[in-house]
Amino acid sequence: MSDAVAGYAFDPDLVEMAASIERSDISDLAVTRAQMAALYAMVVDQLDTGGVEIEDRRIPGRHPGDEVPVRIYRGRDVTDVAGGILSIHGGGFVTGDLDADLGLAVALATQVGAVVVSVDYRLAPEHPFPAGLDDCYAALVWFHAHAAELGVDPDRLAVYGNSAGGGLAAATALVARDEGGPPLCFQFLGIPELDDRLDTPSMRAFDDTPMWHRRNAELSWQYYLGDRTDDVSPYAAPARATDLAGLPRTYLSTMEFDPLRDEGLRYGMALLEAGVAVEMHQFAGTFHGSLMAPGAWSSRRQLAETVDVLRHALAGPG
Repeated sequence: MSDAVAGYAFDPDLVEMAASIERSDISDLAVTRAQMAALYAMVVDQLDTGGVEIEDRRIPGRHPGDEVPVRIYRGRDVTDVAGGILSIHGGGFVTGDLDADLGLAVALATQVGAVVVSVDYRLAPEHPFPAGLDDCYAALVWFHAHAAELGVDPDRLAVYGNSAGGGLAAATALVARDEGGPPLCFQFLGIPELDDRLDTPSMRAFDDTPMWHRRNAELSWQYYLGDRTDDVSPYAAPARATDLAGLPRTYLSTMEFDPLRDEGLRYGMALLEAGVAVEMHQFAGTFHGSLMAPGAWSSRRQLAETVDVLRHALAGPG
């Protein structure tokens, strides 16, 4: 039995996938990025995008001279003013591009009926914090300012992210609140990477799990924070935030055998204690990235719930 399977009560639908995954290691970023690019290319080749209009743009960054690539998705059947979703891809802060969440963005645009803006934020370690967050926040500001042009209700904007994207989504919501930025009606934090301190029970326990494990988490934060090892900002690691009041309504998901599990659950509880409306779903028998097994029962549940939650959160009046 594979080391990735031994000792873990994975959902039966996920055992074969877990056994087939080679231990991931982001210490060699060139190799990791090449592997992920090949995976994205395969998804792009197989994906049916006929139901959406897709447009690439470059928008102003947060600082003079900066530009941020974004990709805009709108379902061809969407004719009314829609809600908007700022989509932030995962990848441990170090991998990913506009193709990383292409499949997801198409699904959200067609099934939720939202206009989706995906942001190609700068990656660490070449661009450590706050570069990536600056790009995500700039995209949110631009999205809100161009809502009428995009056919979006500016009062129905949500931020969405998975893994490192979930951490960046949480940080974007914090910046928007603290700087009086665009109002967010919702934040969707999927398996979010939130805490650089790496001191939860799940982070200590899961050092050999598929896709993501403690060593990758250590490297990810080292790359992202650069020289910032002391006095880490809550905009870098939202789990460090001490005031969560006034943040938007939240959905947060975690996977049982994921080192990120407990920091997600703790953040959700902290939001709840701060008076934020929160729904949390801890998916049993799953691991980080198991959603990539689309036929698995747990994956079907997650995808259906994602669409349902966002559709409800962005529903217009009446």
